[in-house]
Amino acid sequence: MSVATNSTKELLDTPVLKSAISKASLRLMPMLVILYIVAFLDRTNVGFAEAALEVDRGITAGAYALGAGIFFIGYALFEIPSNLLLTKFGAKVWLARIAITWGIVSACFAFVQGETSFVILRFLLGVTEAGLFPGVIMFLAAWFPNKVRVKMFAIFYLAQPFSQMMGAPLSGWLINIGDQVPGVAGWQVMFFVEGMLAVVAGIAAYFFLINSPQDAKFLSKEEKKALTDVMALEDTVKEESGPRGVMASMRNGRVWYFTVIYFCLQVAVYGVTFYLPQQVAQLTGQKVGLAVGLLAAIPWFFGIFACYFIGKAANTVARRRRWGTALFISTGICIFGSAWAGANHLPALGIIFITLAVCSFLSTGPICWSYPTAFLTGTAAAAGIGLINSLGNLGGFVAPILRTTVNEVIASDTGTMGVYALGVLPFVAALMMFGTRAFSNKADELLGK
Repeated sequence: MSVATNSTKELLDTPVLKSAISKASLRLMPMLVILYIVAFLDRTNVGFAEAALEVDRGITAGAYALGAGIFFIGYALFEIPSNLLLTKFGAKVWLARIAITWGIVSACFAFVQGETSFVILRFLLGVTEAGLFPGVIMFLAAWFPNKVRVKMFAIFYLAQPFSQMMGAPLSGWLINIGDQVPGVAGWQVMFFVEGMLAVVAGIAAYFFLINSPQDAKFLSKEEKKALTDVMALEDTVKEESGPRGVMASMRNGRVWYFTVIYFCLQVAVYGVTFYLPQQVAQLTGQKVGLAVGLLAAIPWFFGIFACYFIGKAANTVARRRRWGTALFISTGICIFGSAWAGANHLPALGIIFITLAVCSFLSTGPICWSYPTAFLTGTAAAAGIGLINSLGNLGGFVAPILRTTVNEVIASDTGTMGVYALGVLPFVAALMMFGTRAFSNKADELLGK
């Protein structure tokens, strides 16, 4: 075991470092969670407008699927450049810029006129939001040691269930309120208001975020030194065993391995998320609105607790591998179960399966990100994390098209075959997650067995 590893273990046990981590968490995590809440809300609120867009603007199911998915093409194309620019300008400036520009684009959805403008705006939304998620992952990897990083990732991931738990009723409520306003449609009010929330969050981020521990005025000199020392030692370990530079990172086999795992995860996430309001409405026989929004919030409410407590418990390599494998299997089984319940007109059971699927895939995300951040640093991290997130997020492009295509080829009254197709890839990811037992990172020695 290296001297760096021994020194880092000693630092991890000091009260001053624990105090620094606690202060950094309290100062930074709320703002990051808020940013991702509005990002995920603006990314997925299109599900509440699907039926209305078809009626009011003539947007067909095929065009909706293309628009829902093309977001991820723009996202993928600009992800790595955005990450590299973040390393140049700093997190507080770049993350604020991302939020403000995507908020403006999201608000413009209120003025969609047809299929062309819908698809163009979805593409631009992906372009403007590119770099937010991997930028935050890099930011957290620069602030928090490997031992507590999954916990921090899990706290950040809480934005997803909070966004859907609060956002689903909010979107439904805004639609209901907007429908009462003469001259506008409810879906237009929803898009405009929720887009402006992102602009406000971006302005706030500029004032609340701190680029690095060295710049943190809220830490004492001792706390600042303890945190910078442990992060510097971990970076040394990563540089000894991981790829160096942009091209080396993009050629690295482990980076591509985790890209495939993340792709499978995103197919499940967006296969559920994009269609959740419609699936709940179909299960319950109700129109999309406040009532459906409240029911659609149930899975995300339980997902909050699953994500946090599993992320907190996954603090060793073996636990991360076991939990990750089991959660991917659970995701696949529960997606299958939700399709079966829908086909058999069992709404309560269907919502239970959807809830378990959401709990499973939400809890898997933070575990997945613990692996690449354990061996990537510097520009290698900017490129590698950007590559994993950009190509992995193409699962969000594939998911709606896969579901729609399968339903067209194998037609059914309830569209269950498309849902079954989405449930296959989590099993592939489970096998690959189990296969990580063959990997070894020096940084993982800090975690214990």
